[in-house]
Amino acid sequence: MERLDKLLSSTGRWSRKEAEQLIRSGRVTVDGVVAARREEKYPDDAVITVNGEAISAGGYTYLMLNKPAGLVSATEDPRQATVLSLLPEHLRRVGLFPAGRLDRDTVGLLLLTNDGPLAHALLSPVHHVDKIYLAEVEGVLEESDEAAFREGMVLQSGLHCLPAGLERLDESRALVTLHEGKYHQIKRMLAARGKPVRSLKRLTFGPLELDQSLGEGEWRPLTGEEIGALQEAVKPGRP
Repeated sequence: MERLDKLLSSTGRWSRKEAEQLIRSGRVTVDGVVAARREEKYPDDAVITVNGEAISAGGYTYLMLNKPAGLVSATEDPRQATVLSLLPEHLRRVGLFPAGRLDRDTVGLLLLTNDGPLAHALLSPVHHVDKIYLAEVEGVLEESDEAAFREGMVLQSGLHCLPAGLERLDESRALVTLHEGKYHQIKRMLAARGKPVRSLKRLTFGPLELDQSLGEGEWRPLTGEEIGALQEAVKPGRP
């Protein structure tokens, strides 16, 4: 059982104060009945609507962030600013963490959540959740680079990289599809081909696509459909 205002704020869409205002204005229903008091407690599976729209209020928060360069993908760091510094105070208190990491200078799609089981499943090699990146390199990309990625690579350090996708867009840009997420993997694979990375941007994470309306440093809550697609992607028995 949880307070209604806390259930609303846990979605990441409203602060506790904004949730209180919604409840006072009669815009919130619980199991078909207009809610009257913010302190009333309900179970996580209660059907809650705001302005007639059903919301997910299971105690978890899911945010899509368009990560800018210069921030580390961590919950805290004694020396550098983290991606959580972009969020308002009420969201920094609900235990959010990045589901996977982007390098400090890599930009693009980053999922922030406090749903540990889902994040673990999305990152597990068991489920093979693909990630697609836009890479810009020094030098000229060639068909042989595509073939090397397609076949998989063993780097000079001994690191074994699974087969990956490399689709040339022009001589210096390509879409890279990873089925795993080893440390600096794209940069290391392209460097091994003599094509150092100039810039890297993540466009997708499994079924989740970067919202092109988000500027760098901006974020929004995931929709119910997006959350459902992520959960579906890691269901047991899926290929």
